[in-house]
Amino acid sequence: MKLASLKSGRDGELIVVSRDLSIAVSVADIAPTLQDALDRWDEVFDDLDQVSEAINKGGLENSFDFDAQRCAAPLPRAYQWADASAYVNHVELVRKARGAELPENFWNEPLIYQGGSDDFQGPTDDIPFHDAAWGLDFEAEIAVITDDVSIGATANEGLGHIKLLMLVNDVSLRGLIPDELAKGFGFYQSKPATSFSPVAVTTDELGGYWVDAKLQLPLISYVNEQMFGRPDAGKDMAFNFAQLIQHVAKTRNLGSGTIIGSGTVSNRQGTGQDTSIAAGGVGYSCIAELRMIETIREGKPSTPFLKAGDKVKIEMLDNRGVNIFGSIEQNVVLGS
Repeated sequence: MKLASLKSGRDGELIVVSRDLSIAVSVADIAPTLQDALDRWDEVFDDLDQVSEAINKGGLENSFDFDAQRCAAPLPRAYQWADASAYVNHVELVRKARGAELPENFWNEPLIYQGGSDDFQGPTDDIPFHDAAWGLDFEAEIAVITDDVSIGATANEGLGHIKLLMLVNDVSLRGLIPDELAKGFGFYQSKPATSFSPVAVTTDELGGYWVDAKLQLPLISYVNEQMFGRPDAGKDMAFNFAQLIQHVAKTRNLGSGTIIGSGTVSNRQGTGQDTSIAAGGVGYSCIAELRMIETIREGKPSTPFLKAGDKVKIEMLDNRGVNIFGSIEQNVVLGS
């Protein structure tokens, strides 16, 4: 089943989308919003699934053409947005670029921060550009949405609470991060509004691509219509989504609609060679990672961060070339 939220009010209007993303139908009579559906998941799932089956068999009388530009984030705002750094290669590169070793416990326990969840962006909303010194960057990620998770849940229990998956553009301001981290209290100003794919997808829709609580497909990103990265999301993920849920729920309950991100999808490619798409590598899911490798290899970065006029696209295709979640397609514009 594929679900999305049309822009309507603060929490959107829930729609079911066909598997090929061509048509959709409002299900406000079943659940007006995705948050409401998650709060009553066991009660409404069968009804939503029946609508999904019907729309995939040839449509319904009240169906309409699906348009990602009309979509908010699947959850336009959420009670919790916890973003991890499950691809430790990304963290290792960050530290190596500044001459720091990776602590051993980074491989044993996930890094997670709690981000702003009150003002998510839709898949085609503009990314505001304010100051070049802020270092505007995209980060291509995957996220899961849970229902209620009890404190102390195990990884196996956490797996059963994953209801939906979606793609993420975790916009970051790299120039503001060092000073914030130096204070020892985490991100805030350096993490503006996060963007999500137009569609959120149930795990059963993913078939054999959903294995060991990981999504086993390349995550593809473009900058200005040039492919920037296609790392395999199923490789080099040190902590799967079930383990991330276990970690986040160690000391607190998680309310339905909790979003947990994977962090920047990153594959180990070695730092002594050009691993860009053009050179035959899998590229990168953020500009910072390429700049790190440039710094390690050449002593300084040469690739600029995003500026007004740039475009970012993030998507995931199955092995037949079918777009699973729809595309995040955003323009960078001068902010007011």
